[in-house]
Amino acid sequence: MTNLRIFIVTAALVLISSVAALGAEPKIVTDALSSAEWISKALISSGYKADFSLDSLREIDRFFEEQTADGKAKAGGLLSEKLGQRIFSIGAYVGEVIRRKFGGKWEGNDADPQAEINLSLKLSSGATIWPVQRVMKRLKNGGEDSIYAYGALMVRTK
Repeated sequence: MTNLRIFIVTAALVLISSVAALGAEPKIVTDALSSAEWISKALISSGYKADFSLDSLREIDRFFEEQTADGKAKAGGLLSEKLGQRIFSIGAYVGEVIRRKFGGKWEGNDADPQAEINLSLKLSSGATIWPVQRVMKRLKNGGEDSIYAYGALMVRTK
């Protein structure tokens, strides 16, 4: 009888945790949302317009022009420390600008060892984009991978 009781309690706990997990956002998604808010405040305090408008993506390009050179963070600049965290946060900001403008839902998998890089945004149009990957390309390739052009492209594909 004791084994049956243990089995029933264990099964109930598994069921409760599964039901709770169904409605919960993946942690990577909540991290992205809080990171987008954080980087917005940090950018504003550094003199950049970061109000989640489509036009603010021009400021992200300006930020990269001022803070990077030849695919690398400038020494002593705003990206010279905690580069990965800041690139993720800027990617989350870019995605959140696009999501707020065009609708959509963040998608991420906490079990993915590269969840920060593979975080995606499924737009209302059905298209899927990867804003963090785009920001990584902007860092590496410079203006040819403009963030503003990336956001403006969504207007045409909406």
